[in-house]
Amino acid sequence: MIHTIRFRLTVLYSGLLFVLAALVLGGIYYAVSKTTDQRQISVQYAKQYGENGQYVGKREVVFAEEVENAVNVQTMATLRDYSLYTLAGLYAASLGIGWVLSGRVLRPVRSITRTTEDIQATDLKRRINLSGPRDELKDLADTIDKMLDRLEEAFRAQRQLIDDASHELRSPLTIIRANVDAVLADPDASDEERARAVAIVDRATTRMTKLVEDLLASARRQGGAFADADLDLAGVVGEACEEYAAPAAARGLTIVRDLGRGLEMTGDADALRRSVANLLSNAVRLSPPGGTIRVGAGRSDGWLWTAVRDDGPGIEEADQERVFDRFWRGENSRRDRHTGLGLAIVRQIVESHGGRVAVFSRLGEGATFVLWLPPRDGVPGTPPEGNPLA
Repeated sequence: MIHTIRFRLTVLYSGLLFVLAALVLGGIYYAVSKTTDQRQISVQYAKQYGENGQYVGKREVVFAEEVENAVNVQTMATLRDYSLYTLAGLYAASLGIGWVLSGRVLRPVRSITRTTEDIQATDLKRRINLSGPRDELKDLADTIDKMLDRLEEAFRAQRQLIDDASHELRSPLTIIRANVDAVLADPDASDEERARAVAIVDRATTRMTKLVEDLLASARRQGGAFADADLDLAGVVGEACEEYAAPAAARGLTIVRDLGRGLEMTGDADALRRSVANLLSNAVRLSPPGGTIRVGAGRSDGWLWTAVRDDGPGIEEADQERVFDRFWRGENSRRDRHTGLGLAIVRQIVESHGGRVAVFSRLGEGATFVLWLPPRDGVPGTPPEGNPLA
């Protein structure tokens, strides 16, 4: 018990109170002793005679000064004794009062300790919710509650990611095992059957590789590990367009660029390039052969923006709110076994830079994805709502 804060506070407060009381009483005793005569009592004698005048002995002679001196000596002795008794009683009382008061002061700390001990990594729903005045302990409890909110959200996202990833990986693994067991491990399988099985396994492994890459990218974006630096948004978008020029040409698609100037901002160039590349990947994949992909970048109401517009099948209005969710896939993505992580990664990157994503689409008329990003000097308010490529 001697190592507890409550015990140390009790001893500290009681010791300080004892020393203060001892100084006060000692000062009073010293002042009284200096202003009071306390010399030793002297006894004087006088001859004593009987009725016949004969000497019969001697008697004590007491003067008024001697009586006063005796009273002073007794008073100082009494003051000393009562001072010592008072100090002893005060120290004992201060120990009890200090123990009670320190317990009341540290009661919020015990509440915080008990609650945090009950909280486990598998159940982060409990909160301290400390009541009382707005003091340092209340601030500490509120800070811990906010930390628990972030931890709960992180664990929830982690569990969701693991569940979704295990679900998505189960299908290609089942395909690979089925083909290996049924065809590749069968010595009687024909070359045509083996070639078809190899092609299926290759597609499944390619999909798994893409899924793992997207999962790693998603985890890095959630961790907020950005290498921020000054950059030109138009240059980043232009580099992403160059990377997808060949895949677009292979499908007979044309990428039309309309990039403004002076689009300076602070951020992670590689992450932003990947976000634009994900939009271009979807546009190249979904646009019909011979179509056009329009890419733009500029400034509107103080915000920077970049947008990608395709001639694909479009997105239903009811699905536009879900298109940026992790592992969500539309009908076209389901048919080509897309991972469903690309747009989720785009949103994570943009929101981590303080921006916002938006989609504008109608069925049969393609889709426009817009990324709103803050400039280097920052902007007040919220990003505009309109479509800059409209």
